Amino acid sequence: MGLFDKFKQALAKTREKISVGVRTVLSIGRALDDETIDRLEEVLYSADLGSAGGEVIEEVRRAYKLRYLTRVDQIPEFLREKLLARLEGCGGAITKVQPSPTVVLVCGVNGSGKTTSIAKLAAYLRRQGNSVVLGAGDTFRAAAVEQLTIWAERLGVPIIKKPNGADPASVAFDAVDAALSRGADYVIIDTAGRLHTQKHLMAELEKISRVISKRLPGAPHEVLLVLDATTGQNMAQQAELFSKATPVSGLILAKLDGTAKGGAVFGLRQRNQIPVKFVGLGEKLDDLEAFDPKSFVDAIVEPFLELESGKAAAT
Repeated sequence: MGLFDKFKQALAKTREKISVGVRTVLSIGRALDDETIDRLEEVLYSADLGSAGGEVIEEVRRAYKLRYLTRVDQIPEFLREKLLARLEGCGGAITKVQPSPTVVLVCGVNGSGKTTSIAKLAAYLRRQGNSVVLGAGDTFRAAAVEQLTIWAERLGVPIIKKPNGADPASVAFDAVDAALSRGADYVIIDTAGRLHTQKHLMAELEKISRVISKRLPGAPHEVLLVLDATTGQNMAQQAELFSKATPVSGLILAKLDGTAKGGAVFGLRQRNQIPVKFVGLGEKLDDLEAFDPKSFVDAIVEPFLELESGKAAAT
């Protein structure tokens, strides 16, 4: 299955909402007018594009007034262009430093899908021929360490862990040390599923970064924040708050396949400049994909593509 098809499948709920809206828009007729544009705005909001959707619609209105847009069938390509522009800078490969290891710190709130995303990221890196060490730094939850240990065993990768309640920074230090001694390409370190409103836990995240850099100057090389895509526009607030505590270099959007709010990615990008690097598209270990803006936008816009034939695309 190609990447576009994976996005299309994962965004089924979002696309369903858009398709229903498209059928409503088409009932108005083929000529573009103010009422049609109003309906288009409703369609974009239904996919949780938020203010980003409103801005795109304003661009549609301006183009309509200038007579650049005159027909409904011009909308799909116009939307594709404008939405794609809003994801500029997203995607891109995960950092790989030489000499190794590349240190990846992963953070996020409880329930975001962080631990599973770490396992999926490890599987992704291994498919690319890299060796990986895991660090179980979420020492406040025994279940988190157990879950990551199970994933490590399934993947056949070493995991560094300590007893429940141990200093997370010491786990991070030891994980980097182990990766250095083993000559591993990557070390991925879990952190406590901290609430972004708890300042003392944010301070701890800063401490972990400091300790890691003492063992390996320049590390961590990536700080990835896992966000639950089903929370929609709330993702942006979490991203802003976490980025105040540590220099977040990229986002992992977990559970994208389980939401009708896929359009929130545009609002997320609008409110911060942290690139979306990976997306979770399913439950399996290989269901983490590098984010491709074009495939994502095409999957969002596709329900509009049968406008010329007068039918909404089937989902």
